Amino acid sequence: MPLSESRRNFLLNSLKISGYVALGPSMMQMSALANGSLASILQSYGPLQGPDINGVRLPVGFTSRIVAVTGERVTNSDYEWHRSPDGGACFPTSSGGWIYTSNCEEAFWGGGVGAIEFNANGDIINARQILRGTNVNCAGGATPWNTWLSCEEIDRGIVWETDPYGQQDPRSRRALGAFKHEAAAVDPANEHIYLTEDESDGCLYRFTPRNGFPDISEGDLEVAVVNDLGQVDWVLLDDPTPGFFSRRTRHQISDAKHFDGGEGIWYHEGFVYFTTKGDNRVWVLDTMTQTLDILYDKDTSSNPILSGVDNVTVSALGDVLVAEDGGDMQIVVLDSAGNPTPLLQIENQDESEITGPAFNPQGNRLYFSSQRGKSRFFRQGITYEVTGPFQG
Repeated sequence: MPLSESRRNFLLNSLKISGYVALGPSMMQMSALANGSLASILQSYGPLQGPDINGVRLPVGFTSRIVAVTGERVTNSDYEWHRSPDGGACFPTSSGGWIYTSNCEEAFWGGGVGAIEFNANGDIINARQILRGTNVNCAGGATPWNTWLSCEEIDRGIVWETDPYGQQDPRSRRALGAFKHEAAAVDPANEHIYLTEDESDGCLYRFTPRNGFPDISEGDLEVAVVNDLGQVDWVLLDDPTPGFFSRRTRHQISDAKHFDGGEGIWYHEGFVYFTTKGDNRVWVLDTMTQTLDILYDKDTSSNPILSGVDNVTVSALGDVLVAEDGGDMQIVVLDSAGNPTPLLQIENQDESEITGPAFNPQGNRLYFSSQRGKSRFFRQGITYEVTGPFQG
């Protein structure tokens, strides 16, 4: 059932109060928007400079620092930073600071989620573990009510709803399906959660809560069926949590659209962006018209510098930031036409991947990790912060 206008406005106003809605453009940028002349801010900063002291190449005006390293205690805490840091997001605190959550993509019940808390000045004041004993927590998604959905990337894996503030126990959310989850994106205007599946014939899913947000304990899970014109229909799954001998979710609907390795997904102002690693594509779903298109395709791009597409986030001005799994170890910016420009690059870590890109609530700091650091064998992840004029 479509949301009423009053319900939609209530939800959006609640998001603004909570700090979930990203900061908007400056007055100068708004003027340029009105004149139809706004180019991508992040693509205007020029070429990457040589590597800094942390081995990160950045445009002029940007700086990096390391905030956590696997096996080492995070500043002002007893928490040893986890192995294999993956998907992440930021959440506001009442004091004007923020918390960065980071998944641990370890198997055999060694997975979970860690969190670093910053004050309003960006100083680290605490760190904690908010989920443990789970499996291969790859990516996930932030909710408007300030919880982190951590996704298990295993066969019949589930989604865990966690509390970045450490006040509530983690809760399994089996209503969001049992499959090889990758990531989740919340559409607050229509009360949907979109989910990707990391299989070579994976599907795109949409969850609708039975009792409305923030209660996601029950609801309907649907799978995308896409026609030749890119129009999307959603078909309800009869068995969203199949057992060992039951048909997997991606095979239950014969007409379902299959994607080659679903990866990161992000909602921004009516659009859902997600990546597929098998064909190096970035897709965009218009949630109002329910039409699907390709924003970037490495095979057809005139500048195919982006490869190994993985985690994704979106800046306040709508630039799509895609982290590379391998490739050139870059975070690449896509503008509204899908044109790619490198924003940063990590050197001498060719056996790793970039994970967990996320902006703080103020939009002026970007967090991400090198999942395995300099050695695939030792898997010593490194989590970074980049500060700079992200909004012009």
